[in-house]
Amino acid sequence: MSDVNKVVLAYSGGLDTSVIVRWLQDNYQCEVVTFTADIGQGEEVEPARAKAEALGVKEIYIDDLREEFVRDFVFPMFRANTIYEGEYLLGTSIARPLIAKRLIEIANETGADAISHGATGKGNDQVRFELGAYALKPGIKVIAPWREWDMTSRETLMAYCKERDIPVDFAGAKKKSPYSMDANLLHISYEGGILEDPWAEAEEDMWRWSVSPEAAPDAATYIELDFKCGDIVALDGEPMSPATVLETLNKVGGANGIGRDDIVENRYVGMKSRGCYETPGGTIMLKAHRAIESLTLDREVAHLKDELMPRYANMVYNGYWWSPERKMLQAAIDDSQRVVNGKVRLKLYKGNVIVAGRQSADSLFDESIATFEEDAGAYNQKDAEGFIKLNALRMRIAANKGRSPL
Repeated sequence: MSDVNKVVLAYSGGLDTSVIVRWLQDNYQCEVVTFTADIGQGEEVEPARAKAEALGVKEIYIDDLREEFVRDFVFPMFRANTIYEGEYLLGTSIARPLIAKRLIEIANETGADAISHGATGKGNDQVRFELGAYALKPGIKVIAPWREWDMTSRETLMAYCKERDIPVDFAGAKKKSPYSMDANLLHISYEGGILEDPWAEAEEDMWRWSVSPEAAPDAATYIELDFKCGDIVALDGEPMSPATVLETLNKVGGANGIGRDDIVENRYVGMKSRGCYETPGGTIMLKAHRAIESLTLDREVAHLKDELMPRYANMVYNGYWWSPERKMLQAAIDDSQRVVNGKVRLKLYKGNVIVAGRQSADSLFDESIATFEEDAGAYNQKDAEGFIKLNALRMRIAANKGRSPL
């Protein structure tokens, strides 16, 4: 007899998680609660309710988390200018702590003993879901079917459905994209299929959110973004909520061929993985945020942020969003953003995001000092001589001792 009476499952309504519902019922003799999150994946989530009901599920949660996702997860991450291994804008990674948080909240609300997810034993998501769950509820039991059952492919899952009369659109499952895809308001990712060969170029018809740069308009698109404390609050002068900002930037960016990336990344579990990503809005946000910071941040603060960013990116990628070290870093990053206010004008053209202007009441740019024209004594150029000699002092002493750098 299983010691699990009730389990909350992160449920998409697709083949994998539909199989998991019945597998949990059969193998753990437990009640299953399904949780489906709308984080802007671009597909209707409400049909998951009928699918869960057909599987005998009595407690069904379908939550619109789009605003919370962008406000409390995407925006804080972009305040750090976060990018993993120089390329990946962490679209999948940043969604997982929110889903883990909601799984635990529902477990508490329903008195569930366990949570479950459909992440495989080869990937990063199992780590992200479970690290988050354990941080938020240390005693929770986690059931990861892909680490327990002997099913290894879509065909074996479909056979399981037929054996147990699980209502699945078999024709639709067979026609499914050859890629493993994950989407939310920040990005859409593609893995598997021909992408498992790092030499193979991604097929043009794979991309869903963007036109190719070659097919983008011949005329540039200009946009203006208003920042307050490091977050975008308006687009072209129109105030917008966080989710609306990102959704709008995805559309305008995708229309201009912006945001495609093809990456071989290092997974936390040890293997290398090739994936393709579309992140139009995030690509624009990163460029704009760095532009407004260049105007408003102190030099050493900006440089320290850049030094800390890879550590922060690793925390997000590896699933440590709820860790004390990430929270500590976030506090420092957020403190730096108090002065990151102003406006950035961008030119979008055939896959490029070009800064066309920036302005801020908190700007540290002093034209009277930086000018190449007459500065009326604002900067004494003679001061540079002593500055240079003092900075060269240790090298001069070493050279005089015969320690030539040549």
